[in-house]
Formats: sequence, C-alpha cells, structure tokens
Amino acid sequence: MILSVQGIHFSYNSLPVLDDVSFQLDRGKILAVLGVNGAGKSTLLKCLNRILKPQLGTVLLSETDILTLQRPAIARLMGYVPQRHDGENLTIFDAVLLGRKPHMKWGPTTHDIKIVENMLKIMGLNNDVLRPVNTLSGGQAQKVVMARALAQEPDVLILDEPTSNLDVRNQFEVMGLVKKAVTTGDVCAIIAIHDLNLAIRFADTIMFLKNGQVYAVENRDSLTPKTIKSVYGVTAVIQEVAGHLVVVPLSCCDLHDSGEKT
Repeated sequence: MILSVQGIHFSYNSLPVLDDVSFQLDRGKILAVLGVNGAGKSTLLKCLNRILKPQLGTVLLSETDILTLQRPAIARLMGYVPQRHDGENLTIFDAVLLGRKPHMKWGPTTHDIKIVENMLKIMGLNNDVLRPVNTLSGGQAQKVVMARALAQEPDVLILDEPTSNLDVRNQFEVMGLVKKAVTTGDVCAIIAIHDLNLAIRFADTIMFLKNGQVYAVENRDSLTPKTIKSVYGVTAVIQEVAGHLVVVPLSCCDLHDSGEKT
C-alpha cells in the first residue's frame, strides 16, 4: 500500500461536503472517483494534496501524513492536474520544466532537462517545444499539464476530470498515457471522472461518492446496474462489446431513495 486516506471530513463554512471518506490505494493502480455533480469528487482530490485542508482525517503516503507537510514537500510527492487550467504564455518546454521546480535548488540541472525531454517525448510534444501553451488545442494543452505533473516524479498522480472537453481520440490518448505512467512507473493515480465507460476501461477500482460519503467501491467485474441506479438515478445495462464491458444507459428513474445499497 502507498496511500491510505482515513476519515476525511470537509465543510465549506457550515455546509458538509465530505463525510468520513476513507480508502487505500497501492502502487501501480488507478482509482476512479465517480458520482453526480456536487458529490464531492473535486473537493476530495483537493483535500488529498492539501489545496483544501480537511477539518478531520489523515492522508498517509508511505506512513507520512501529507496534511502536515509544506507545499514544496507535497509537490515532490503528488502531481496534480486540475479540472481547469488557464492558457499560459509559456512555451511547452518551460511549462513542463515548472514540474521540476519542487526539486530544484538554484536552477535546472542536466537531470531536470533530461526528465522534461523524456516527458515531452512520451506525450508526443517533442516536435514543437517552443510553441506557446496558449496557442494549443484543448487536448494538447491537457497533455502539457499532465507532462508537468509527471515531471515532478510523484508517488501519486491526482487528476481532476482530465478528459473533460476532449474529443474521443484525445480522451483515449490521455487515459492511455495515465495507464502507461502507472504501469511502467512506481506510482498510483486517482482520477475524478464522469465517464463510466472510461473508468471501467482504464481504472482498477471505481469508488462512488454519494452525499459526501463513499457509497460503493467496485471493480469492472463487480459493478452492477443497481449501483449505477442508486448513484445516478439511471436505469442501465452492462454488456460486453468487443471484449470490453460497456455501460448503456436506458432511462432516468426516481433518485429519491434511501441511499442504501442493495
């Protein structure tokens, strides 16, 4: 085990958002966090790397409590890709080089430059490294932000809706790059995502949040239409297509249930 999250509680002023959220994640694994809008997915991710400070709970990374560390130390351990990021008036190379900042003392070393060059090559960005980020398409810009996070050489990669506003090809490319980074590196990844089918395709475990709590933790083989109906209020079937499980929504239903899993 690399990451252990225990009893996270968070409220905006007096409004509870997360209530006793706990889970564990091993190296080489991807956890997808799903739930309806407002379920607390983005808030949870921000609590993990102390962008937001939980009122209660611990986030242990290899027995180190992340919530007690200063930001540079957290940045050396956790790479974060936010849901929204502004276009930058930086070149692709400089934007990715910023990922090495937590490791630098006076300036970039030869080692830092090599890491950046490798990340650019992996992301397919190495042919246009002097192009300003704010001139890129959404998919290319997302790859730059991911390359920056990976350049940090983190133990945990945290991604908040990395496929939002991307076309199908870029969605698969981005998720495939996350999968490759996790399986070939000594890291784990937590992804807040809306697309159930991308989660089933790429994640090892799926955690559903409902009313600020962990409602269910499933893998692709244990996921049932009952869970989908309880979380989303949607009747669906799960079928195998070309060797992959696919969720097919059929109709909306009444979501005013007790919240109990059956």
